[in-house]
Parts: sequence; structure tokens; C-alpha cells
Amino acid sequence: MPARATPSQSAEDYLERIHELIEEKGYARVVDIALSLKVKQASVTSMVQKLGEAGYLNYEKYRGLILTEKGREVARKICRRHQTLSRFFSLFGLDAETQREDIEGIEHHLSHETVEVLADLARFFESDPGTLRKFQKSRRKRSDVKLLDR
Repeated sequence: MPARATPSQSAEDYLERIHELIEEKGYARVVDIALSLKVKQASVTSMVQKLGEAGYLNYEKYRGLILTEKGREVARKICRRHQTLSRFFSLFGLDAETQREDIEGIEHHLSHETVEVLADLARFFESDPGTLRKFQKSRRKRSDVKLLDR
């Protein structure tokens, strides 16, 4: 992996999943990553080697993966971003599958500043449920009008 200021989208996905596996199981193996990301073990091995070369993790063949401090920092940032988007979308009643697909589609394309604005907006709505209800009500009205226009 060439020297970059930030990892690629694919590398971020791997770091996020490795971090989640370590948090869930205490370890992350190539086979577990491949199963959870629905990719071939050879693809995981290749990416893991690149992540190791870039200093994000230590990889010992047949033993497992350990995130370096640099890798943990990136993984935590990705997880926070993911949690912020999930929290934000949950406020509006989006189902879990829609949220998952949308978050996967946009999370790598949002700046830190935009994610912070969404986190602030989520906090605002959480602290003022009346305003959230007004918004939801206005959405329902708009949805009802759209249905009538069809």
C-alpha cells in the first residue's frame, strides 16, 4: 500500500471489520474476515499484508492479527463515524437494512466536518423530541402528498 495520509475505502472496511472482530472475539483471523466481508481468503491475505506494510497491523501467518496503535486509531475513527450515521438515521425511523446499505454507501465519502454536523444534529433532535416529532410529522404529510400525486 503506497504511503497515504489516510487508508483507502477498502482498507478502512478491513480495519473496521478487524477491530469489530477483535472486540467481539478477542482476535481476528483471515478466515473470519473473509467470511464476514464475503470475500476470498486470498484477497484478505493480500490486504492484510498491505495494511501490515503500512503500519496499521501486525500479521503473523496462521496466528492472527493485532492492530497497531495507528490501526486502532483509524478503526476507532471509522467506528465512531459509522455509529454517528447509524444514530442519525435511527432518529428518522429508517429500518436497519436501509441504514446499513446507506451507511456503507456514504460513510467513506463524508468529511469529518460533515459527520460532526450530523452528530450535532442528532444531539439536537435527541435533546428536543418535540422538534423531532414536528419534523417526522412534516415528512409524513409530504409523503402523503406524494402518494396522492401518483
